[in-house]
Amino acid sequence: MTLVSRILGFARDAIIARAFGAGMATDAFFVAFKLPNLLRRIFAEGAFSQAFVPVLAEYKEKQGEDAARALLANVAGVLTLALAAVTVLGMLAAPWVIYLSAPGFGGDGDKFALTVTLLRITFPYILLISLASLASSVLNTWRQFSIPAFTPTLLNISFIVFSTLLAPYFDPPVLALGWAVFAGGVAQLAFQLPYLRRIHMLPWPKVNFSDAGVNRILKQMGPAIFGVSIGQVSLVINTIFASLLVSGSVSWMYYADRLMEFPTGVLGVALGTILLPSLSRHAAQADDGEFSRLLDWGIRLSLLLALPASVGLAVLSEPLIATLFMYGKFNAHDVAMTQQALIAYAIGLVGLILVKVLAPGFYARQNVKTPVRIAMITLGCTQVMNLVFIIPLKHAGLSLAIGLGACLNAGLLLYQLRKQGIYQPQDDWGRFARRLLLAVLVMAEVLLALNWGSPFDWAHQPALTRTLWLTAMVVMGVIVYFGMLYAQGFRLADFRRKEH
Repeated sequence: MTLVSRILGFARDAIIARAFGAGMATDAFFVAFKLPNLLRRIFAEGAFSQAFVPVLAEYKEKQGEDAARALLANVAGVLTLALAAVTVLGMLAAPWVIYLSAPGFGGDGDKFALTVTLLRITFPYILLISLASLASSVLNTWRQFSIPAFTPTLLNISFIVFSTLLAPYFDPPVLALGWAVFAGGVAQLAFQLPYLRRIHMLPWPKVNFSDAGVNRILKQMGPAIFGVSIGQVSLVINTIFASLLVSGSVSWMYYADRLMEFPTGVLGVALGTILLPSLSRHAAQADDGEFSRLLDWGIRLSLLLALPASVGLAVLSEPLIATLFMYGKFNAHDVAMTQQALIAYAIGLVGLILVKVLAPGFYARQNVKTPVRIAMITLGCTQVMNLVFIIPLKHAGLSLAIGLGACLNAGLLLYQLRKQGIYQPQDDWGRFARRLLLAVLVMAEVLLALNWGSPFDWAHQPALTRTLWLTAMVVMGVIVYFGMLYAQGFRLADFRRKEH
């Protein structure tokens, strides 16, 4: 389901690139959308889910579904009240928010005014998507993974409909993207409600700050918000830096990030979504052995798929960007600039995915302080790298800093999991690593040969030619990589787990 959502996300971004290109209007939208999206990650998918899912799993395992339903009612009421207040404040303070988050826009009155308008349209998304994420957390805890994984597809569909059919009715047309965000948030929440009713977990929200479970979640959320905010603050700082660069820099980084989001979402987010409730259940049962084995499985599967994805994105960066985005107003210069950002991002892809697998090892045990400390270290190092890389590499330097910061984050998380005795590596890691690296190296050589030997300039070929040649290279890369793994003894059954 996540794969379907990400494919539609590519279609969405290709359509947006064709309709709006990379310039003042798209910079304004991406900055405006980044802020409610940032708050979504902090309140909903970030700190809230990390604090809520382990407590909900504990209630379900130890006290039964009636207690879990009562907890959900109280949490839904408190969350709705808090986020409604945040939404209203955000809409009222939109001009000041843009001054702080994109100071480079202040010198262009039209660009600034457009960004403020788009922010006010998109800000209610934080309330809608947070409630949708609450529903997703419950469904995931009840092991109904496919519905929450499919839900983001509705936002992509909303973008596609508004961009292709409704944009001409807005002035300026980019406002259609703002309303697509709002409509997508409504759709994502409404879609999940019948499934909550089906598992008898759709109680009427209650505002009860004295509930013991709510207080536990709020206490966990405090440091969790701080920890998640550190990572998101890094993204805001990058936007500030990018807003000071030439026009289009924000958009080039956005399109490169969207390509990175494909493997990050399919692998990292999907694995993290499954691991958190599963690890929380083993933690509640005090089953340390199965807890460690499940983490080991997640790490190995991440490396098995993330390493070739990282190499593939870097080697095929130009064909990917040209084929997916170079239509209409998105030109060859935009392809070259986005390619620089994508190669820089690809260096950190393994770290980005591993963080989403390793962090649940702490959150499932209701240990928030360790990831927070690591996030603080990562933030400081990332900003130092921003200052070092931005002068010689411009926007690509900002992307490189994010990727290297993610690798540092993952390395420190793994070190602490080992140091605290939470994770014990299973046998045969040396042999696993050697076979994996050999397969990746052979695949990289084949892709480089195909890319350098392509008989045309990607920027000056019809869309069909680009698509067919890119598809052939991707298929060949997949065949070579998994063929090498198979020849060395890897089998799908080795990574198949049955959770009870």
